Amino acid sequence: MTGAEIVVQVLADEGVDTIFGYSGGAILPTYDAVFRYNDEHCDEDGKEPMPLIVPANEQGAGFMAAGYAQASGEVGVVMVTSGPGATNTVTPIRDSMADSTPIVVICGQVPTAAIGSDAFQEAPVSSCLGPVSKHTFLVTRPELLEATMRTAFEIARTGRPGPVVVDLPKDVQNSTVAFEGSGLLPVPGYRQRIHAVNDNVLDDNDCEAFFAMLKESERPLIYAGGGVINGQASEELRQFSTRFGIPVTTTLMGIGAVDTTDKLSLHMLGMHGLACANYAVDDCDFLIAIGARFDDRVAGLPEKFAPRSRHIAQFDIDPSEIGKVKPVDWFHVGILKKDLQLLCDFGERHGISPDLSEWHGEIAGLKEKYGLNYDRNSELIQPYAVIETINNITQGDAIISTGVGQHQMWAAQYFDFKHPRLWLTICGARPPGHRRRRRCQHPHEYRRTGDRYKLSLADQGNGAQ
Repeated sequence: MTGAEIVVQVLADEGVDTIFGYSGGAILPTYDAVFRYNDEHCDEDGKEPMPLIVPANEQGAGFMAAGYAQASGEVGVVMVTSGPGATNTVTPIRDSMADSTPIVVICGQVPTAAIGSDAFQEAPVSSCLGPVSKHTFLVTRPELLEATMRTAFEIARTGRPGPVVVDLPKDVQNSTVAFEGSGLLPVPGYRQRIHAVNDNVLDDNDCEAFFAMLKESERPLIYAGGGVINGQASEELRQFSTRFGIPVTTTLMGIGAVDTTDKLSLHMLGMHGLACANYAVDDCDFLIAIGARFDDRVAGLPEKFAPRSRHIAQFDIDPSEIGKVKPVDWFHVGILKKDLQLLCDFGERHGISPDLSEWHGEIAGLKEKYGLNYDRNSELIQPYAVIETINNITQGDAIISTGVGQHQMWAAQYFDFKHPRLWLTICGARPPGHRRRRRCQHPHEYRRTGDRYKLSLADQGNGAQ
């Protein structure tokens, strides 16, 4: 096969059913291979097995792929050309890295002999995208292309998910090599870390130490993040919360990890979260962080976050997150889905059933007193009322997708989410199109696109201000 055909065949082998991309000269061989593959494998109705979705630009392709990954739990695929095509994906790659979203970005590149010569539409992809991605590959040997592509998917989806970039010179795409149908690159360091996490299972001593803190607690609280959803552990978290009666508050990325209509749910905490959730964090005496990273939009001043907690426990798949922002008393690095199930099983075997009725009453009081509200008597149309009305119709079962800004916060606050992967949003990086309006420095002055204009005295007198 040609290198381009190998790329497309590996995408098919990995179960890819949609590609998001914008073409250009350096990636055309692979685009042609996509079109040929779809022509050869379309069904009787003409449905293509791997449709190519073309956005307005490469940044859009990246965010589309990230949204696809968030909604499906699968790896999103982006295919762009060299130079400006590759550099236009920096923002969605950085966002995917911050939000732990698995995508594979395939970038065209100038021929290998021209790399480093400032060739037409050449960019140092590894230097530009390496710092904001989980891993970056530059393929210079055609015989390693197949293994590189398979390894890119492995790295994107395993451990803490994230974006992986494959920089693909045009001559490698046009080369002809044998297709093996299997094989991975030797990345022993990465696989050792993944195996260490997979093999690090909670034992009875770990569980006993955890439940000792829970038994001492009168006001435990679960602080759940996007890691719960990425780890496919929502069902186990709900079971754990219900089994031991522990209330749950989530981050923006963790929305949907628990049913927001459940009586133990406090919905979102943090700067834009619900006051009742933040008061509960202030009052809790045992904070259990699960797949959450104590983000500045949540923790604010770390030393003042959960000030009454006698103990803090942290579960995560990424060892670098343990104690990074807030010191913890107990932690476990492992697979959340497995760990939460083991804790439930241990609690069942040992008959652990804490009486938290007084705490539940306090939580209910906080929700009643400090729940969301707005001026319901206003003659103006309130944005909260609009969202609340839609929510009454959808009943927590709708897929909600937002951009970044105030509407995002209103949606997060006033929509209910009964299941994971219904909330699709951007958290880690604001797209360049998002701008804050600047208040005029002079009462008779306004700014637009960086230029300054002043109104005439006549305009001022006519109420133009």
